Amino acid sequence: MKDLNILITGGAGFIGSHMVERLSSHNDVTVLDNFSTGKREYVEKYGVKIIRGDVRNIDDIIPYSRGMDLIIHLAANPDVRRGEVDNRVDLEVNFIGTYNVLESMRRNDVGGIIFSSSSTVYGEAPMPTPEDYGPLEPISFYGASKLSAESYISAFSHMYGIKGVSMRFANVVGPRGTHGVIYDFIKKLMRKSNELEILGDGTQTKSYLHVRDCVEGMIFAYERSVKNYDEFNLGTEDSTNVVEIAKIVVDAMGLRDVRFSFRTGEDGRGWKGDVKRMLLSIEKIKSLGWKPSMGSTEAVRMAAKELVGEIYGKEDTHGGGGIR
Repeated sequence: MKDLNILITGGAGFIGSHMVERLSSHNDVTVLDNFSTGKREYVEKYGVKIIRGDVRNIDDIIPYSRGMDLIIHLAANPDVRRGEVDNRVDLEVNFIGTYNVLESMRRNDVGGIIFSSSSTVYGEAPMPTPEDYGPLEPISFYGASKLSAESYISAFSHMYGIKGVSMRFANVVGPRGTHGVIYDFIKKLMRKSNELEILGDGTQTKSYLHVRDCVEGMIFAYERSVKNYDEFNLGTEDSTNVVEIAKIVVDAMGLRDVRFSFRTGEDGRGWKGDVKRMLLSIEKIKSLGWKPSMGSTEAVRMAAKELVGEIYGKEDTHGGGGIR
């Protein structure tokens, strides 16, 4: 992918900043972010145009989508658990925000969109779950909003000739992450190094994809897809359970004799809407020639090492506690 004018919503965030890093040297990239979780420091070194804006406001998008060849739409509420206490946030950010991006594309004749969807659109499904599995019955507001957004992208693609690709992610991990199980474990252990509270019964087993593989898979699918609208699973072919992740984080932090405790919800879930087991079929994107560079456990181990260095360094710089 080169010589394109690309707008990346949420471009200063976790996945977005890695996408900027990947594309900025051969494309004219503009970042739009409200900086609720994203950080300017993640992207300013790449010499891209940075705009403070919010996808919930279409007037923040329209001026900057003008003249674009492609929008990579990553702006979203990143915390699935937040929907339990705020059931509007996913509607407003994930769904209405996506509509605003699509309408700005229609008005400005933007040709393509890559959308960051999620495995949560499937709900609790047989594994490994293929893209043509149905009916799709998400069990969280996050999953419902992502599925609704996919439907609108499909409709805009067929009504207005926009090329759309929805990427259904496994759990994405890696440096610059600001949420998720690895990040949470590190922060908890920095506060109390001899005990770790695990949400759920620890048997939750899911697929974890390193962010660099995620970025490469998104670009690959968009370039190889021949349909006006398509969707692809993006994950690994194996899975890792939460207790194993806890052990990997403890090891990455150099800790010993850490006691695990468990706070369980219904059926041993970590929270309402938590899909307890997830493994995506990636046969569709593999048939085009893509596969991840590392498996789920390797991705977790790599991400734990990267995040420990990142978070500890930041805490230490500000005089906070370190790893004991």
